[in-house]
Amino acid sequence: MAAKATTKAPAAAKKPPVKATAKGVPGKAAARPAATSAGAKDTAPATSKPTPAATVTLKHLSAGLAEKHEMDKKQADTVVADVFEMLVTHLKSGDRLRLGGLGVLEVKNRPARMGRNPATGAAIQIQASKKIAFRAAKELKDAI
Repeated sequence: MAAKATTKAPAAAKKPPVKATAKGVPGKAAARPAATSAGAKDTAPATSKPTPAATVTLKHLSAGLAEKHEMDKKQADTVVADVFEMLVTHLKSGDRLRLGGLGVLEVKNRPARMGRNPATGAAIQIQASKKIAFRAAKELKDAI
């Protein structure tokens, strides 16, 4: 049986042979699991990464807007940039933005709190901060 194992896979031939024992009994060979060679073949596709989703930028949005509404790309760029500028302005002033069919954007205040440095375990003070929270609308959830 050892001759078959060395001829099946060249990688196995490079490793020194290991004497297997059944339940710790010396001299009695243990049965090899049948799934070892099949398991190695099945794991190769699992290690490959899935293709990432396409990233849509403001340029893509403005190009689509220009095409749909038959306007210049430059004009569409300024419209999209102005819309996002207005969104940022409203969020900075603390307003809550409700975008129909998309969801709600709002700024939430995070209070100061105590934390731990994971490297040393020492207690540290984490400063108060603000975070942008997004809550998806039911229409968006249903569409996805």
